[in-house]
Amino acid sequence: MTSTELDEHRTRALAAGCAPLVDAMGRHHQHQAHLPALQSPTPDRVLFGAAITIQFLPTLDDLPGADRGFGELFAEAVRDAPEGAVLVLSSGGYPHLSHAGGVKLVRVASHGLAGVLADGQLRDFAELAQHGFATWCQGEAVRWGGDSVMPYAANVPVEVAGVTVVPGDYVYVDAAGGVVIPAGSLADVLAEAEQIVADDEETLRRLRTSPQ
Repeated sequence: MTSTELDEHRTRALAAGCAPLVDAMGRHHQHQAHLPALQSPTPDRVLFGAAITIQFLPTLDDLPGADRGFGELFAEAVRDAPEGAVLVLSSGGYPHLSHAGGVKLVRVASHGLAGVLADGQLRDFAELAQHGFATWCQGEAVRWGGDSVMPYAANVPVEVAGVTVVPGDYVYVDAAGGVVIPAGSLADVLAEAEQIVADDEETLRRLRTSPQ
């Protein structure tokens, strides 16, 4: 997708909003795709872009590959990332522990990503707000969580709040909630969401004129 196409899709997604996008997904797919309302250091920033992922697991020191740190896995995740990608972090079963913070996630800004969607908590909200990208997560943490949860694999399907996120899926999150849209369905879902918005506006106009 070109930069111009990405900007166009983002503009259309933001104009539609979360609920119409969720409704549109429901007309094209039967699987769960919507995310509940999350927390953000900058709730006015909307997150939209193609997913790259880091899978977290419960900490296990003798698991092969467990010695790979966040930096190495991040580098793998962004290696072939499309422009304006979204870094998605699974919870590893610990949604209420810290999975990263302002220092680790400065990489997101350095690589020009659109932002972060984390199914766990994040530290350093004040720092994250200054980085310039959109951040959505399960809340702010103050304690390191590495003794309980660890990053393990990059660019594999992950689960976020009961929704499967496949690398390349399009992620939309705003203050109301979020939705995960398969890349192959993006155009159809955007068009459907726009039709839903238009239909709702027409219904409102009609009810205001003749509230029967």
